[in-house]
Amino acid sequence: MTQDIYAGSADTSEGRVFTVSGQDWDTITSAIAGDLDAPADERVVVNMGPQHPSTHGVLRLILELEGETVTEARCGIGYLHTGIEKNMEFRSWVQGVTFCTRMDYLSPFYNEATYCLGVERLLGIEDDIPEKAQVMRVLLMELNRISSHLVAIATGGMEIGALTVMTIGFRERELVLDLFELITGLRMNHAFIRPGGVAQDLPPGALDEIRAFIALMRKRLPEYAALCNANPIFKGRLEGVGVLDLEGCLALGITGPVLRSTGYPWDLRKTQPYSGYQDYDFDVITWDTCDSYGRFRIRLAEMEESLRIVEQAADRLARLEGAPVMVADKKIAWPSQLAIGSDGMGNSLDHIRHIMGESMEALIHHFKLVTEGFRVPPGQAYVPVEGPRGELGAHVVSDGGTRPSRVHFRDPSFTNLQATSVMSEGGMVADVIVAIASIDPVMGGVDR
Repeated sequence: MTQDIYAGSADTSEGRVFTVSGQDWDTITSAIAGDLDAPADERVVVNMGPQHPSTHGVLRLILELEGETVTEARCGIGYLHTGIEKNMEFRSWVQGVTFCTRMDYLSPFYNEATYCLGVERLLGIEDDIPEKAQVMRVLLMELNRISSHLVAIATGGMEIGALTVMTIGFRERELVLDLFELITGLRMNHAFIRPGGVAQDLPPGALDEIRAFIALMRKRLPEYAALCNANPIFKGRLEGVGVLDLEGCLALGITGPVLRSTGYPWDLRKTQPYSGYQDYDFDVITWDTCDSYGRFRIRLAEMEESLRIVEQAADRLARLEGAPVMVADKKIAWPSQLAIGSDGMGNSLDHIRHIMGESMEALIHHFKLVTEGFRVPPGQAYVPVEGPRGELGAHVVSDGGTRPSRVHFRDPSFTNLQATSVMSEGGMVADVIVAIASIDPVMGGVDR
């Protein structure tokens, strides 16, 4: 005898009866095959997402439940696929920056940096990048780490009911986005880091604004510690939840705060330095609990370390007043002589006067560089960076043309998302939310 809330009862002649509603086909077939640990009426398959805000984007979670306990958790991805990597094959090397900056939309500067570092390695100009451009890259990336961690902590707090954490987290993030707007002209999707350097110099007054931000953040960050670190309700929701030890992280290729919460101090800024990180004084933050609480504490402490790096970068930029921010090779440097004039952003009047009235060759070169782009020698390169979520790298392949033959990103959100099932199974439904928040996935990097 079976009971259906939408229909009357019915007698069955033989075998078990399965009422199928909203389940995956492989789940149904496994049930029919008798691969069940619990009777059918005690086992429920629930879809969480892809529209649910607690899934950190368009992520679908398929949860198999016994009461409130999760017996199986799987991720369904692909709801945000943008085809960015394929699109980059149909654009010039410089135009590729405008695509990859949109992948992990919470840390766009890291996407740009790893791609440009790969292109520069293929071009053989790694040692020719101006010092000021390298320092500006470090400055922007560390500001971006702060803004990304603020979103991770804010949204994670919101999902467990700590709304004050959410409001102050987004309050501080707005300040970082204001700095991005001041420096690049945009709050997101900047395309500011270019092969050969950065698009333009710091505007007047930027260093003063950066130093004011540093001073303010050093007053604000202790608020998070006061609200959360010893809060018994906050700790009760995070401690012992989403546990993944070092062996599990290494087996799955997990990096970033999730890996460092096991006590393993793996940070590419120290282990494989790039962009001059070896010349900055900062510490790699680790924890020893392997759980969601440790990852929260790591992100909180990493923002302090990023402020240290930003302060050092600002001091260096003050000494590099007027220094170039783009490689000297005019066959690569684009855009040429970028400046801000009375009509907004554009090429400097001296450069326009030169190419339009003095040199036909310079005009032709400018036209070809902008429309067709420069050629990159055949080869392939992979230069990873330490993003807010872990190792982010671009595998860049060139066939010798003006467009990439292939670009593939190793995005930490995609790799770290593998840990969802290990962290969630055996816990409660509410713990799934905490585990996902501690991974901090961004679906733009997963479904790229």
